[in-house]
Amino acid sequence: MLVIAGHLVVDPADRDRYVADCATVVEAARKASGCLDFALTADALDPGRVNVYERWESDEELEDFRGSGLDAGTAARILDADVRKYRISAVEPA
Repeated sequence: MLVIAGHLVVDPADRDRYVADCATVVEAARKASGCLDFALTADALDPGRVNVYERWESDEELEDFRGSGLDAGTAARILDADVRKYRISAVEPA
């Protein structure tokens, strides 16, 4: 299993619109083969931060979904990012 987690930094004046504009991506990801969870959410404290959380069954399914990546317009709105991929070897109840 893979976890993709971190955050994006966008213009605070654009953050809520950015999150809303990503709703179609979230919906498509959640329907994609191998997607266990996918969320892009506005941070409760930082007005320019968008939190990223994804869980995938495999690299192949993640790459199949991502395809060519973000379109130029969406990518241009991201001012900074810190998003990492974590490989999970075991899962147990919390």
